[in-house]
Amino acid sequence: TWSRARSATNLKALMTPRLLVLDTNIVLDTFVFSDAAAVPLRAGLEAGALQWIATAGMRIELARVLDYPQIVPRLAFYGLGADDVLAAFDRHARPVAAAPKARFTCTDPDDQPFIDLAVAHQCVLLSKDRAVLRLQKRLLGLGVQTRTALDVPVV
Repeated sequence: TWSRARSATNLKALMTPRLLVLDTNIVLDTFVFSDAAAVPLRAGLEAGALQWIATAGMRIELARVLDYPQIVPRLAFYGLGADDVLAAFDRHARPVAAAPKARFTCTDPDDQPFIDLAVAHQCVLLSKDRAVLRLQKRLLGLGVQTRTALDVPVV
């Protein structure tokens, strides 16, 4: 019956991991700084309730940022090396191909690939970058929720 089919569809939606694109600062908050706002994200990734998608270029950018003079001492403070953070990236991120340019252009060109990927996959984009957040309403019209953090645990 229609009711059973709808229930099966709802169950499938609940069991399908939620797709996310994480910008570099969110990755740092999650795997370096252990920011309290990132706890639900990390738990969701580890439980498989969330699926983070990323491109090779995003991993390259993360590696570059991990080498910044202001980041290296922070890594040391937390007892981490760049390799630890890149290993977390490799463990949790599902590699996907770079996406075509989205209809809207970000004022920060470093953020454009994150926007493009979120638009291509119509998924949540987690970012605290002001340039990205200024596009929030426009991106919503393209099927992308732009948020600074997950509001509640997903597990």
